[in-house]
Amino acid sequence: MASILIRDARVVVTMDDERREIAGGSVLVRDGVIEAVGADLPELRADEVIDAVIDAGGCVVTPGLVNTHHHLFQSLTRAVPSGQDALLFGWLEALYPIWARMGPDEVRAATALGLAELALSGCSLSSDHLYLYPNGVRLEDTIEAASMIGLRFHPTRGAMSIGRSQGGLPPDELVETEAEILKDSSRVIDSFHDARPGSMLRIGLAPCSPFSVSRELMRDVAILAREKGVMLHTHLAENDEDVAYSLHHFGCRPGQYALELGWTGADVWHVHCVKLDATEIGLFARTRTGVAHCPCSNCRLGSGIAPVRAMRDTGVKVGLGVDGSASNDAAHLLAEARQAMLLQRVANGADAMAAREALEIATLGGAQVLGRDDCGQLAVGQRADLAIWDVAGIEAAGAWDPVAALVLCGPLEVRDLLVEGRPVVAGGRLATVEEGHVLEDARRALGRLMT
Repeated sequence: MASILIRDARVVVTMDDERREIAGGSVLVRDGVIEAVGADLPELRADEVIDAVIDAGGCVVTPGLVNTHHHLFQSLTRAVPSGQDALLFGWLEALYPIWARMGPDEVRAATALGLAELALSGCSLSSDHLYLYPNGVRLEDTIEAASMIGLRFHPTRGAMSIGRSQGGLPPDELVETEAEILKDSSRVIDSFHDARPGSMLRIGLAPCSPFSVSRELMRDVAILAREKGVMLHTHLAENDEDVAYSLHHFGCRPGQYALELGWTGADVWHVHCVKLDATEIGLFARTRTGVAHCPCSNCRLGSGIAPVRAMRDTGVKVGLGVDGSASNDAAHLLAEARQAMLLQRVANGADAMAAREALEIATLGGAQVLGRDDCGQLAVGQRADLAIWDVAGIEAAGAWDPVAALVLCGPLEVRDLLVEGRPVVAGGRLATVEEGHVLEDARRALGRLMT
């Protein structure tokens, strides 16, 4: 069995049940699983061989960061001029025509680029929401890219079925029939979903939003997901336009709509939820429904400040998401943690959220939202997903508290990242692929989209 010893860290932030922080800590990994964590690990047997030793002196070691919402295909549509200053609906209408030109090569290149960016920022587990399939695109185009980069992956088979001619927002050429959606959803689950502990790939189902699919599809997808044992994901209550649409078309608020169609429960996580009211927050807490909080995207699109403090205090599971790079326009989870903390302080006061709570949401919180009780903590028996942060550089220089520094000031990139005990980032560089190849593929794909 392969074994790795991460030794003598300045601090190991475990996020275990006691939230221990271990000065001078070490972590022993064997065959992709954490075998020991502590300042004084038991002496190794004389005949025991450690395959690799990583010196973490001067570093903070945390669980790998968890991204609970992304649209990786959007990594090739950052800073598009026509969408830079629009609200949600106008932004979508500006971007749909560009996305309609994408094919399998563009989606693979965008996914690899987005996951490489996440890996370099310390992310070990990412979900993805692919809700359009033009020109022969399939979910496996993203799965292939994730396998190449080496991150733990939770892609969702998204969908849009109500086009503009039927009163929806997307153009008709980007929607599918509901029969096609359900058939392909079954196919990708049967072909790729791995429910075992330590799984590197789990599939979810994710109709895009209440304004792009029918009530019937929402209900049918929920039934299918529970038959297959996979999780459910969608956009909900993102901004005032979103809530107004729900009230006008469904005669109820978004939370009630979700409840009526079977979209609450421990197997469901909704993204954004900026405009949830107290009743809806209570509903999500009682039903153990999760929320993916995307603070930078919410700011970029002017959607508002999500009531994360109220959610957390009520018991709602909350994780962080970077959202698509067309609405962020970056994919850096520590930046999201900082922004989440700052927004709650703006809304509720300087003591509303501490740096450590923001870091917890970025690690353990995200794993809980995605239903991964085997990830998100550095504890015996957990999967070996670890981020090693060098706090000796200029970003954190002068910091008295190296753990809080991760959220408050930096570093901006991870030094080393292990996923299932395998190096994905080493010495600040991707260890699984050549970064130049990822960038060149992205440049070619971008050139095709811009012509």
